[in-house]
Amino acid sequence: MLTSMARLPLQVLPTFRVVARLGNLRAAAESLHLTHSAVSQQIKLLEEQLGHPLFDRRGRRIVLNAAGMALLRSVEPALAQLDEGVRAAAVAATGEQQRIRVTLVPSFAQRWLLPRMALWRERHPDILMELHTSQAVVDLVGEGFHAALRQGGGPWRGLASEVLIDSPLIAVGAPDAARRLHGRGPQALAQEPLLGSGNLWRRWFAQAGVSVKVQEVATFNDAGLMLQAAEQGLGITLARELLAADALKAGQLVRLSPLSLSAQGAQTLHLVHPPALHDWPPLQALRCWLKDELARSRLQLPTTTP
Repeated sequence: MLTSMARLPLQVLPTFRVVARLGNLRAAAESLHLTHSAVSQQIKLLEEQLGHPLFDRRGRRIVLNAAGMALLRSVEPALAQLDEGVRAAAVAATGEQQRIRVTLVPSFAQRWLLPRMALWRERHPDILMELHTSQAVVDLVGEGFHAALRQGGGPWRGLASEVLIDSPLIAVGAPDAARRLHGRGPQALAQEPLLGSGNLWRRWFAQAGVSVKVQEVATFNDAGLMLQAAEQGLGITLARELLAADALKAGQLVRLSPLSLSAQGAQTLHLVHPPALHDWPPLQALRCWLKDELARSRLQLPTTTP
């Protein structure tokens, strides 16, 4: 059994991480530009020093066992921090821009973040923000991302997260729809083409105290597309207030009712990142900028409805 940290072969931990991710010694060797034998010997050395196996062998594949998964969870944040330290040293040596890689859903990128990128560049001209949009939950450490903007309640295993804003759902439509509905009650909204989740609309009408038959005309897997459809007059929708903020300010969309609907945590926006990066200056800059701009967006929301 391992009795001293001095006996842990730290130099093989990066190899262990790559093998764990790929599940194949040959693929790991190609990725690391090492021979198959060298990678195999490094894993053998690590297992011998620890005193127990880290992988189960299944034909050509090797799969982390319980001990291997525990070790990976423990060392991956430290390795990520070391990787970032090496990159930061290179940036300092060459005078190049620092870079922060962020993954987020397409709707938030399109409807809120991109219109504010000029403000980010103005405030942090020395930090390049690299954006990646995906509907899937991305493995931050495995894919080399520094942070994610995610909706939901979490938690996300192995990651730190903090709430940025909890954005309620509100009923919005194009100006023509707002004129038709002006002065009428919530029941009148049921006569309009309804876009989005029928279940959410049923909750909205129930909260309004109205009993109606809900029949949505179209659903979307992307909130940005749904808002675009509403702007074009194809129907009315329930949208995150935050995503609709710019269109409401510009008059492209109008809030149709003062009623708002909680999505039971599903609309809460989090900044998610590896714990080791919490105090990394580019991440601190992103955190402060996001909080400032989100607060500004909230203040600029229209306060009246038709």
